[in-house]
Amino acid sequence: MLNPRLGTLVAMIVMAAATRLLPHPPNLTSLTAVALFGGAYFSDRRLAFIVPCVALLVSDLTLGWYYSWSFMAFQPHMWVQYFAFALVVMLGMSLGENSGALRIGGTTLAASCLFFVVTNFGEWVFQPWYPKTGQGLVDAYVAAIPFFRNALLGDAIYAALLFGGFRLLERNFEGLRAAPEAERLAHAK
Repeated sequence: MLNPRLGTLVAMIVMAAATRLLPHPPNLTSLTAVALFGGAYFSDRRLAFIVPCVALLVSDLTLGWYYSWSFMAFQPHMWVQYFAFALVVMLGMSLGENSGALRIGGTTLAASCLFFVVTNFGEWVFQPWYPKTGQGLVDAYVAAIPFFRNALLGDAIYAALLFGGFRLLERNFEGLRAAPEAERLAHAK
């Protein structure tokens, strides 16, 4: 049986990922916040990766970016995005669910920068539009700066909504509060 806390976390991630299907400015999405939130709140580390990654994959499939698994296999730059997404989940794990607003904000900024650096490096490596030189790499990062501004804004907005929204729900609904560690360990046996 799905407990209310787990169901709420999954629902919040699915709803946030679904916002990618709504009209939005380029890169102003929930992706980084979803990865951080999943990493911070899922006590089962497998779920911390699986739920956000499946939500990302389903939204990608819905957007039509991947026509099939075989097509995706030939798009190595897309695998770089999923790798960066997994790194952001790990940042969320280091964050934990009891972090304050300042730490969440700093980690969100770090995650945005990490995603920017990794994915644009992947674009430079796997896409033909930049020469494979130092200047080509610089050009790839410079060309991505306008998208980075939107990513920072989207990451900040969605992180505030997800982390702040769940804190508010926990405060108002006792069934959503995390069980004390000893109780969690007893239930795991």
